[in-house]
Amino acid sequence: MYPLLKGLRIVEGASFIAAPSCALHLLQLGAEVIRFDMIGGGPDYRRWPLAPNGRSFYWEGLNKGKKSIALDLTKPEGRELAVRLATAPGENAGVFVTNFPADGFLAHQRLAALRPDMITVRVMGWADGDTAVDYTVNSTLGIPMMTGPVDATEPVNHVLPAWDLFTGATAAYSLLAAERFRRDTGQGQEVRIPLADVGMATLGHLGQIAEVLTSGADRPRMGNDIFGAFGRDFLTADGKRVMVIAITPRQWTGLLKALDIAAPVAAIEAELGVSFARDEGIRFTHRHRLYPLVEAGVARFSLAEIGPLFDAHDICWGPYRTVHEAVTSEPRLTENPIYTTVDHPGGRYPTPGPAPSFTHFDRASPPRAPQLGEHTDEVLATVLGLSSAEIGRLHDQGLVASTKE
Repeated sequence: MYPLLKGLRIVEGASFIAAPSCALHLLQLGAEVIRFDMIGGGPDYRRWPLAPNGRSFYWEGLNKGKKSIALDLTKPEGRELAVRLATAPGENAGVFVTNFPADGFLAHQRLAALRPDMITVRVMGWADGDTAVDYTVNSTLGIPMMTGPVDATEPVNHVLPAWDLFTGATAAYSLLAAERFRRDTGQGQEVRIPLADVGMATLGHLGQIAEVLTSGADRPRMGNDIFGAFGRDFLTADGKRVMVIAITPRQWTGLLKALDIAAPVAAIEAELGVSFARDEGIRFTHRHRLYPLVEAGVARFSLAEIGPLFDAHDICWGPYRTVHEAVTSEPRLTENPIYTTVDHPGGRYPTPGPAPSFTHFDRASPPRAPQLGEHTDEVLATVLGLSSAEIGRLHDQGLVASTKE
């Protein structure tokens, strides 16, 4: 936790990954985030993975440190409270992050009518309003057709929700840009960020759209090979797998020295009339001539032996592990200062704070996740200025709820 955005208040009405991760990024940099949910929890409140007591580790991870208010959004009065919360006064307020429909009760035009300098950051599926999630964006963009084994014929889904995560980060920096513009001009605006647009833009940034349109052919599946450079998994003498990458000339020459294969590689260079040290693309083109040499070299060593050898030659490599092995045996993870053990409603476990390090600030410990509705009364009183009697009536009408109920 860092205090860089101290004083900025963000209201969040959202589910799943992209929009909640946007607000989480900003909270970890010091913003106050107030999240509203349906009484009883929204569609992601019980999403897997679950703690033994039934709490969602997923929900806790994305919402730690946020203030939680529970509203009955099925009723007009409950929806009106959400609108009032998003548009509440304050110089550094009036910032709303959501993935609710653009034409619903939280439409930007309605919010801006109540607060003209309103900033709404809206995560969407498609720009035209159609629904999409990470997996359907991936399938539409063709990613699963170039993922998986070389001989696969069926799509292979990726387990990492890349477009959700990229969209959340894009939403965070877009929000800060809109907030800076408002500070300079006094003008608010809506920022719409569709997952599909983030995915398409990313493919374009990486040259893949130009590649397939120019060549007229799709990129083929390559299994664990790195596209355009030398890199793949190799088996050690004790049956462990390591990922070995040689992108730079230094990494390539280090690999040849470490495995003592410079002479046979030089013979291939002489035969083909190429220099593998000068061009990573040439190494990729002729990788099938080079792989057997590296395979034989790696197979001479155990994992315990090859790690120090690779490190001594500045080779980019990594062992293959399960998640459990990684978080219990890798010192750079188990002893990482971004983690602090925190007591959450779902239990006590290591919890990450922000990934960046700022030289002017010490990293504070991450906060715990809230109970659903834990801050309902506090937010109604401090943000909306309601009296205890008014808050009591809202509870009696079933429009709000707190953890005490």
